[in-house]
Amino acid sequence: MLVSVVIPCYYSEKTIRKVVEQVMAEFDKNDGYTCEFVLVNDGSKDGTYAEIQKLAAEYPNVRGVNLMRNFGQHNALMCGLHYAVGDCVLGMDDDMQTHPSQIFRLIHKLEEGYDLVYGVYPERKNSAAKNLTSKINEVTSRIMLERPKGISSSNFWIITRAVQAETIKYDSYNPYIDGIFYRVTHNIGNVQVEHFKRESGTSGYTLRKLINLWLRYWNYSVIPLRVSFFLGVFSVFAGIIIAILVVINKIIYPDVAVGWSSTLCVVVMLFGLVLLVLGVIGEYLGKIILILNNTPQYIIRETVNMAGTADIDGAAIPAGSRVSSPSRRTQ
Repeated sequence: MLVSVVIPCYYSEKTIRKVVEQVMAEFDKNDGYTCEFVLVNDGSKDGTYAEIQKLAAEYPNVRGVNLMRNFGQHNALMCGLHYAVGDCVLGMDDDMQTHPSQIFRLIHKLEEGYDLVYGVYPERKNSAAKNLTSKINEVTSRIMLERPKGISSSNFWIITRAVQAETIKYDSYNPYIDGIFYRVTHNIGNVQVEHFKRESGTSGYTLRKLINLWLRYWNYSVIPLRVSFFLGVFSVFAGIIIAILVVINKIIYPDVAVGWSSTLCVVVMLFGLVLLVLGVIGEYLGKIILILNNTPQYIIRETVNMAGTADIDGAAIPAGSRVSSPSRRTQ
């Protein structure tokens, strides 16, 4: 079995070699399995791509892609999925938190007949803030992305070639890998793996990036629009009830003056609700405009060790070409 290991790399000059060589060591221990690497440099400005080039020169099964700028982890993963040619594809991080020693737990679980397997962590080695945002993501993904009940997701996963082939058909500019996976299959398994501490650097996810990542959920759900609709319905009924109560109160107590403060509160609340609904609609319209403008999912500056790679029609893909079409790579 050939396993394609796809790793998005972001300022991982100090760790990527260790990740690659430890993964190779794990495969050397297991007969009947071999691996290839697709390392995608996601706009790192340090020596990450230079290190990828060195690894590609030393190991023929290491291939590299250098993106023209930082597009984000999920865009880099989509890029790597286009180039993976294995019988299955493993996604992992570049910082040793998704540890090579845990890989075969995912592989053996996939061999039980699943289309997708996530490694789940009984204990996370993250900060309290990161664990909190992960919990929020877990709850919202269950609601908005229709994640199967009882299934947990993580950035340590393995998929079959069939799932890969369907996933890369998605060519929007802001993909969310897990959302696409849930659309493709619900035959998903979990396996417990150990979560290791980051060996170097800090997470590249700032608060702004985490919010932008969460907003990608909206690409796969109309629930925010439905919530806006029901908020509008609730406001209409609340307004009718308040109006009836005001009339009744005026009939019973004709000398009671209508308060400006209560009126102001109602007006502010209703206008806030209107702006909220318009903001939700605007978010969807903005995404549609960016898609219509052909905003690229990623743009490739150069590649290494990609000689002989071809798309689904057999046409060679030149180094540095943009690959955003739903094509499948074979060798």
